Amino acid sequence: MTVFVPKRCFFQAIACTFLSILILGCSNDDNNSDGSNTILPQFPCENGFANGHPCNGFDLMSHIPNDILGGEGAEGNDSWGWTDPETGNEYALVGTTTCAAFVDITDPSNPIFLGTLPTATVNSLWRDIKVYNNHAFIVSEAPDHGMQVFDLTRLRNVANPPEIFTADANYNEFGKAHNIVINEDSGFAYAVGSDTFNGGPHFINIQNPTSPVAAGGYADDAYSHDAQVVTYNGPDADYVGREILIGSNANEVVIIDVTDKANPVQISTIDYGNLGYAHQGWFTDDMVYFLLGDELDEINFGTNSRTIVFDFSDLDNPIYHMEYLAPTSAIDHNGYVVGNMFYVANYSAGLRAIDISSLDEGVMIETGFLDTYIPNDNTAFNGAWNIYPFFESGNIIVSDIDGGLFIVRPSN
Repeated sequence: MTVFVPKRCFFQAIACTFLSILILGCSNDDNNSDGSNTILPQFPCENGFANGHPCNGFDLMSHIPNDILGGEGAEGNDSWGWTDPETGNEYALVGTTTCAAFVDITDPSNPIFLGTLPTATVNSLWRDIKVYNNHAFIVSEAPDHGMQVFDLTRLRNVANPPEIFTADANYNEFGKAHNIVINEDSGFAYAVGSDTFNGGPHFINIQNPTSPVAAGGYADDAYSHDAQVVTYNGPDADYVGREILIGSNANEVVIIDVTDKANPVQISTIDYGNLGYAHQGWFTDDMVYFLLGDELDEINFGTNSRTIVFDFSDLDNPIYHMEYLAPTSAIDHNGYVVGNMFYVANYSAGLRAIDISSLDEGVMIETGFLDTYIPNDNTAFNGAWNIYPFFESGNIIVSDIDGGLFIVRPSN
């Protein structure tokens, strides 16, 4: 397949060789292997602001704008993270309209922009990245893009950053896809919102990452916008050890047993009041609750940012548990659970951190935030698209449509 390299990414890579040295820094020697936060932020949260960004409880360690990551005129979209199992170094994998960008954030106050993997065909507003077995898997809604596979261990030895990389493999059993989901326990990827299986999950065996193999799909519930796939270990004994997909399917949430790729079986579906667009959700660590974000309820019904919580103790009979309303009317986008915290990319309101330790009692409390979009908290498609809060160091990355990559940490 011919790989199209945008001219602006090429020239940007040359120009930014010097920017990465002069602006971003080149050393990560100060990072502590125990994850303790002794590195000084470039912009501490002081008197409610970090470099002009409203904040509470989070410091802005550093920031790299989109024009460095993706070239002039680029916008940001999704993101993910990778920790090198050999070195412990941490990397931000950031989607832009033109490229996937790779940044060493081991020293979050002095990140190193390592380079880009250009789009496989043409530019697109949508690019999504997930990781399995030290490889990144990248899809886009660009026509005929397929799935790029990139060996992340190549980032260990980048001599002259930023480089322009090529993919290690391309999977072309679909053209465009909105999103990709990976169950790292099973070694299967699920492209959702593709031009196959009516937009339902497209199964791919990635156990050999650079030789992905088509493994079927599920078309019965039509378009799937996003999903989480887990090897189930929750309270419902009927499904322990099974591979379960929870699909956020725009008009409903679906639960599917995908253990047998040749015979996926729907377990149940659920809807809810004021349904605008079931966008994305995440299990709590104990798999008792599922926290869902609806992307259009703020627009359609005039609510503040809303998270709908379902009790999934019985997968055959999921029930509504509660809803949480945030303090702004910004649109909630992607959210992830880490222990007792729920981190949400809240578009124009930025990163929000919510304590869910009292979820059984129907209580969720915002404990901190860092607003990556300064102008306002309007109900609009600006600001934070995604967050990745899973680094052991405490680094959290935020990919912002307008602003690029923000690296934040809880304040000391």
